[in-house]
Amino acid sequence: MLQQIRDLIGLTPFRPFTIHLADGRALKVQHPDFVWVPKLATLFYFHEDRETGERINPLLIVSVESPGDVVSH
Repeated sequence: MLQQIRDLIGLTPFRPFTIHLADGRALKVQHPDFVWVPKLATLFYFHEDRETGERINPLLIVSVESPGDVVSH
């Protein structure tokens, strides 16, 4: 999933996508600056308020939805 997210971040032009987590949350990535996937096995998500963020354990990611995808959980 992390490589899929890296690929989506690098698309030109960028298209917003959503990361679905095991706890039911959906993290909408409206801009590539709102998410960071370093080489380590982790993901950092920055909220739209640009003042808060969180580290996401990749094991909690159940799916990634991009425009045109059919989502299945």
